[in-house]
Amino acid sequence: MEFNWLYTFITAAETGNFRKTAELLYISQPSVTVHIKQLENDIGVLLFHREGKKVKLTEEGKRYLDHAKELIALYENGLEDMATFSQGFSSKLILAISPLIADTILPFVLKRYLNQHPETEIEVKIIESEQIEQAVLNEEVDIGLSCLPTANPDLICDLLYTDRVMFVCAHDGRDLESAPPLDEKEILESQYLLTHNHPGYWGALTKSIKTRYPGVRMMRVSQVHITKRFIVEGLGVSFLPASTVRRELLEGRMLEVDCPSIPLPEANTYALRKYDHRKQREFLSFVAGHRI
Repeated sequence: MEFNWLYTFITAAETGNFRKTAELLYISQPSVTVHIKQLENDIGVLLFHREGKKVKLTEEGKRYLDHAKELIALYENGLEDMATFSQGFSSKLILAISPLIADTILPFVLKRYLNQHPETEIEVKIIESEQIEQAVLNEEVDIGLSCLPTANPDLICDLLYTDRVMFVCAHDGRDLESAPPLDEKEILESQYLLTHNHPGYWGALTKSIKTRYPGVRMMRVSQVHITKRFIVEGLGVSFLPASTVRRELLEGRMLEVDCPSIPLPEANTYALRKYDHRKQREFLSFVAGHRI
């Protein structure tokens, strides 16, 4: 059996047309027919019914399609692994990282890790925290860095960081020493509160705010980087993890507002994994050693 027969078979099954298959694979239509015939002879079943210019999978063909895809995936994974090995990598970690965590110093931490571990190949997938647990369970990734913990008994959940949440607004352009202190009540009652940019703490926080300030106007903005852009542009204010607004505070584009009447939550970063492998433990130990 040759793998180009399998590629031809899978493409023909998806298009239902030998001519279209030939165009997609840049081969002649007679070559498509030959590939399918050779594959049928090799496995001993008829794969397609011919219906004029169209083809349709037989019951055997439909059953074999899954096997063909698995064979191709195994073949391509082998090629990828050999290419990785030839480039000097001896191990690989696939990470799922929530957009909010990716917006902290994590890129800096990854860079330092790769400098110290050049033999390790890192692949990063940006996935919302709500979907990270399933990605780890399905073994699509080795480690998930999420804003949410898991209670799934099949997963290992480690608390990596605890980050304080702060109330922030746009810089008003006034001198910090001579300007009057920012007033929590005035700001919350005069501006939109941008909410739900973190999956972990907004449920309880909005209840506390509504109890204290029932007239507050809220606007849901699901992404932290968009929330920060809105704040800087003067569209609203928000409660954000300190690590996500460090740069904006240092550059004077945002200000922290003292918030004595509202109990502020914490924002946690969790590491989710299915296996307790040495390489994963080493990576998480390195990441945990750097404060966000």
